[in-house]
Amino acid sequence: MVTAPAGGWTTGTIIELDHPTDRLVRLRLHVDDRVDHLAGQHYVVRLRAPDGYTAQRSYSVASDPDDPLLELMVECLPGGEVSGFLHDVAEVGDVLELRGPIGGWFVWEGDVPAVCIAGGSGVVPVVAMARVARRLGVQDLLRVVVVARTWGELPYAAELERYGALVALTRENLGERVAAPPYPEEVAPLVSGAERAYVCGSVGFASYATRLLEESGLRSDAIRVEQFGETG
Repeated sequence: MVTAPAGGWTTGTIIELDHPTDRLVRLRLHVDDRVDHLAGQHYVVRLRAPDGYTAQRSYSVASDPDDPLLELMVECLPGGEVSGFLHDVAEVGDVLELRGPIGGWFVWEGDVPAVCIAGGSGVVPVVAMARVARRLGVQDLLRVVVVARTWGELPYAAELERYGALVALTRENLGERVAAPPYPEEVAPLVSGAERAYVCGSVGFASYATRLLEESGLRSDAIRVEQFGETG
């Protein structure tokens, strides 16, 4: 495992905030005493009520480590205390409690050929990896497959398409590609030569993507998985 950087609790000021879709909020923060992250790491955001009650949630980092600001893309979940606040209440200038970067398993430094398969908001850490690949000029080392129901629901859709990702929509056609999950024959050429794979999405999606990679010839011990609740 990479000896990844790790940071403790600090604060971050929201410098930019926008809503790419009605369910997503993109935050760009200036982080005090920031520790440079690796693509694939995440931060914990903690909210604190006046009565001392706290709620916290982990969010993957979308920004390139060279970006002067920390970028998070948060999906607003039904009943989500943290995501709901960030989506509906937070404003530019607000200061948030943060801890990070965290994690050393699900990171990519542009050093090994890899393939990524991500679903829904699970694309966020893959976007960070793609940004690193583009900056280093090693796009040939990182192949990307992303899956969503529709184009409008896919975070960073246009950027991922420009990167050269295989975009598989399951509820609408995309160009000449008929709506469907990724076909094994689409994925197999991307897996060829890969020494590592990254899978990020819901529990069900992670199981599906892992099976797809194995059927495409990748060893199970080369697959690194991050999965989360209902989204993806």
